[in-house]
Amino acid sequence: MTGTLDSTKPSVEDERAEPAQRGRLRIDRSVLRKIAEHAADLEADCVRVKRRVAGIGMGEHGAAAHVTGPDQQLHVHLDLALRYPAPVTSTVRSIRERVRGELDRVAGCRVASVDVRVTALVPHASAPRVE
Repeated sequence: MTGTLDSTKPSVEDERAEPAQRGRLRIDRSVLRKIAEHAADLEADCVRVKRRVAGIGMGEHGAAAHVTGPDQQLHVHLDLALRYPAPVTSTVRSIRERVRGELDRVAGCRVASVDVRVTALVPHASAPRVE
């Protein structure tokens, strides 16, 4: 009678090995992009805007990110809309810090730069007027 080895359970030798010797972790750029977008969208003054293609409404979207570079030298490019009249300079500074922190905390990546392009200023929604 032959037995089978449970390959899902790490061996004692695997547990003693240094982390670098156990294997590699590769996080896809689309995941890093989503982390950056989510971090930017957490900012209170970052707003979702309506998406329109050829004049047809396609729902809403928040920040859009593009991530390039190696994991220890990431370059993040963000397009986002801010609430008007938000203080743009301090809001963008806060977003940059949050994106850097989240990519480091969640994925262990170092961010070299976060370029932010404010694509719109959206006024607070006002209550409908009754005439």
